[in-house]
Amino acid sequence: MSGAGPRPRRTYSPGRWRSVGNRVMLPLVRAGLVPYTWMLITRGRTTGLARKVPVTPVDQDGRRWLVAPYGAVAWVHNARAAGHVQLARRRDVRTYAVREVTDPQEAAPVLHRYVQVASATRAYFSADRTDPVDAFVADVADHPVFELTPA
Repeated sequence: MSGAGPRPRRTYSPGRWRSVGNRVMLPLVRAGLVPYTWMLITRGRTTGLARKVPVTPVDQDGRRWLVAPYGAVAWVHNARAAGHVQLARRRDVRTYAVREVTDPQEAAPVLHRYVQVASATRAYFSADRTDPVDAFVADVADHPVFELTPA
């Protein structure tokens, strides 16, 4: 997309079909049948109940990251409030401390890598997977990035 400027980005609108899609995906993710995808488990801020959504973590430079492709959705608020999350796949459940990355220079390379591996969510980014890392600086404000550290 070089030289053409940022492309229009889709706006995330949660609805019934997203909820149904997550319910269908979670057993497949839990069984390890969806490549690169894990089940993210957070605790609801007000209910304390376990909340589960499929996510695609990014491994880059020896560190693990979570990207919120749809913006500050419920799991983002829950992770911020709790300071930790769990990732589960098959019988492997890992607990991580989370650190939100707000520095665009640190977050942009993670977003760049994310759109290369998570094709289903590319439409929610203004930068394209073939754009340079600098093009993702504009996306940082709309897509929270968390560094995961084993707890």
